[in-house]
Amino acid sequence: MNLSIKTDTFEGVTVVHVKGELDVYTAPMLKETLDSTMDARERFVLDLTQVRFIDSTGLGVLVGSLQEARADSADFPLVLDDPYLLKIFHITGFDGVFSIYPQVSDAVRGN
Repeated sequence: MNLSIKTDTFEGVTVVHVKGELDVYTAPMLKETLDSTMDARERFVLDLTQVRFIDSTGLGVLVGSLQEARADSADFPLVLDDPYLLKIFHITGFDGVFSIYPQVSDAVRGN
């Protein structure tokens, strides 16, 4: 039940860094942060490179946030490099739904 979230900027883009486990207990904290970031209409990237576990509730928060971003014609890029988490995204088919990058700089630049 350990999660920390911090934000900073990289080349003018807000980067939301998540560290810990994203599960039924911690997902509401991430949702609150993402909602406030999206309400500010900021372009942002979600950095999940420090996340070591994600359950269906965490995935649900990500999918819901993606839908909200797309409703506003915005992107919702993820930064993800953990093989375990990449496998979860592949198995669920979310690797074809989300824009996933190995580094924050790649996600900010969209390449």
